[in-house]
Amino acid sequence: MIYEYQKDEYTISTDKTKLQFDAIHGFLSTSYWSPNIPMEIVKRAAEHSTTFGIYKSENQVGYARIISDYATFAYLADVFVLESERGKGISKWLMECITQQPDLQGLRRWMLATRDAHGLYAQFGFTPLDNPDIMMQIARPNIYNEK
Repeated sequence: MIYEYQKDEYTISTDKTKLQFDAIHGFLSTSYWSPNIPMEIVKRAAEHSTTFGIYKSENQVGYARIISDYATFAYLADVFVLESERGKGISKWLMECITQQPDLQGLRRWMLATRDAHGLYAQFGFTPLDNPDIMMQIARPNIYNEK
């Protein structure tokens, strides 16, 4: 199901046909969490996720995606709002739309990783891990730079 939300001159949509991959890739490939990510990886990630595009008129100005089983778990990834649109409450509105989406209700756990947006996510119930010693990972931060 496709969801759309309207606020002033902005639209948030889960319609994948509206995604502007040049804008998404342009931001993600220079972000601290996915430097040099190839376009084909960005597209494949979107294909297998619930995506939220943020649009001002017809131009994409933000993005987020959810990886989920829609029963117990969701992971929030690749959240951004272009610098030119920051400070207008768009990130907070995006999080409201994501956390209120009907398909994502009743989940046992939500997770995300952030270096600099703890204040935003705390407003929506995110907290540091209760028991970080029980969590494990395989991390390959330079995977897109390896040849």
